[in-house]
Amino acid sequence: MKAKTLAALAATTALAALGSAAAAQQYTIGITQNNVGVDSYQTTYEQAFIAAAEANDDVQVVVLDAGGDVARQIAQIEDLIQQQVDAMIIWPTNGEAVIPAVRKAFQEDIPVVITNSNIAEQGFDFIRSFSGPDNITQGQRAAEIMCDRFTEMGIEDEAQIVQISGQPGYTTAIERAQGFEERLPEVCPNVTLVETQPGDWNREKSQQVMEAFLVKYDDIDGVYSGDDNMGVGALNAARAADRAGDIVFVGATNFAVGYEAMEAGDYWGSIYQSPVDDAEAALQTALDILNGEDVPFLNYFDTPKITQDNMGEFTKPVF
Repeated sequence: MKAKTLAALAATTALAALGSAAAAQQYTIGITQNNVGVDSYQTTYEQAFIAAAEANDDVQVVVLDAGGDVARQIAQIEDLIQQQVDAMIIWPTNGEAVIPAVRKAFQEDIPVVITNSNIAEQGFDFIRSFSGPDNITQGQRAAEIMCDRFTEMGIEDEAQIVQISGQPGYTTAIERAQGFEERLPEVCPNVTLVETQPGDWNREKSQQVMEAFLVKYDDIDGVYSGDDNMGVGALNAARAADRAGDIVFVGATNFAVGYEAMEAGDYWGSIYQSPVDDAEAALQTALDILNGEDVPFLNYFDTPKITQDNMGEFTKPVF
């Protein structure tokens, strides 16, 4: 009789444990990214996002890549809605074009987190949070880096610079250029920005853009690029033309190639930003929202200045 009671108790305990496991909250989170193959930052971001999800037993993820195609991303958002994911993370291909699809997710009560590059302000009512860097601040800090260097060189009243921006229509590109262009005349009012052309986050295209700048302008004292991938493309063009030693190169989002060029003394400064932090913050922001926690609408992580003077304080980027 006692053995039967113990057996019954054990069975009851096992059933209770199974019931508890079944009741444990597990979320499905979908992510559609901008263009994973275009640069090492986005590739590393995806790897870090998947690793963070695999380390968390409470989440399953659907990982998609738009390949830089707005129409494809809109279709992916609609597909995630059809799958009834619990939350959605979007790295927008275009900050305005995705808004109607984001509105559909909002109407289906799917919380949306925008990652890395924000959507246009008219879509803010349809998202729960932005997780990523403050790109305007990055542009401002890059302008300060460049102005400080010109001041050290004694050319702050005569320097001429060119800018290589990111993908047209892409919020990060717009904001980094905006921050730079607004801050530069405040700190170095006599520095002249003579021209801006897009490099589309692509090193080879940026090299071609810089080649054209070098032909067009005999006097270029500085180059600001929206990220180091493009900045190194510009540096390569200047090296080929034997003009690299005369130009101050400043970027944003410090890539490994930018760090190495700084070590070599060819590239002056950038903004330190980790794709691993970026990816982990996006996933955690979505989970915090699903768990009912308060999350800032603009959930920024810090991106400090890095130059040849202080680069020893920073670990070489993994991307």
